[in-house]
Amino acid sequence: MSTRRAVVLGGTGGIGSAVVRDLLDVSGRGGDDWQVDVVARRGGAAADVLTAAGASFVAGDRRDTTVLRDLLRPGADLLVDTVGVTRDDALQLRPFLDDVGSTVFVSSKAVYVDDQGRHANAVDKPVFGGPVTELQPTVVAGDGDPTSRDGYGAAKVAAEQVLLDHGAPVTVLRPSKVYGVGIGRPREWFVVRRALDGRERILLADHGRGVDHTTAASGIASLVRLVADAPDRRILNVADETAPDVLEIVRTLAGLVDHRFDEVLLDQDAPAFVGTTPWSSPSPFVLDTTAARALGWQPPRYADAVRPEVDWLLETAHTVPAGGDVPWAEDPFWDRMFDYGPEDAALALLSLGRD
Repeated sequence: MSTRRAVVLGGTGGIGSAVVRDLLDVSGRGGDDWQVDVVARRGGAAADVLTAAGASFVAGDRRDTTVLRDLLRPGADLLVDTVGVTRDDALQLRPFLDDVGSTVFVSSKAVYVDDQGRHANAVDKPVFGGPVTELQPTVVAGDGDPTSRDGYGAAKVAAEQVLLDHGAPVTVLRPSKVYGVGIGRPREWFVVRRALDGRERILLADHGRGVDHTTAASGIASLVRLVADAPDRRILNVADETAPDVLEIVRTLAGLVDHRFDEVLLDQDAPAFVGTTPWSSPSPFVLDTTAARALGWQPPRYADAVRPEVDWLLETAHTVPAGGDVPWAEDPFWDRMFDYGPEDAALALLSLGRD
């Protein structure tokens, strides 16, 4: 048994912390031990938990070249970048790639386009003929605003190309709708908060049939550990074993918080301003994970992998002081999602329509 060293950039986030926990969990189980350096701009509760589990915390900016040099020039067996987005981010890593046994760059399914050039962040959503493989065309690499609808995917493609063109063993991972403990945008809160608020009915557009593949952070972590032992230049989709539709997700989450909703399955005649969820999609967006499975990776089931996140959401909600709110509440993503007035009005209209 030997000790191997991993550096996880953005290691206190939802994906990074899952990677760190996975590496530490396997240490001492008859395989290699992992020494894990966790890099993030600030510490806090997440960093405290990881250091208590055996990780080393390094306070620093992932975009500070001095920090990268100090961590990577001595060499590392594994480098995981969970926060890099742009071409410049990738260029900062290039000088150190030859010092790393296996590098993993977390990208996104937002890079894929359909035959009309539509991508996941576009106003007009893409339409694919089936599960999307790694050979699907992508948006053109670009250096625009990575926080914009069109800029994010283009920036990720630019970063991917810089790293893969170097020639070092770099694995690019493309997940979809990531969830897990500590995730910055916990979409499951859409259901959990409704249960906590005592909402008896939940409105779901398109009869709850929308499909937008989910990806467990724990699944990303297990794939990272696998490619650490099999370094290569490649791109891999990473997603759950199956792609649950909205109705299945809602029922799974309701069951985990011991709540029962009266499901109102809306059709095309329902008001357009209600029933949309974080997983709603006008056409299925499913990732083909055959390439990752061929390496021996086993993707998790959503119903199993989402349990720890739900526990974390409940624990966080129950510790919020009076007059406060959960840490992710300021994300504009949640604007109007819990404005129950329009939902109640729609329910009243639907009730009148049935009379």
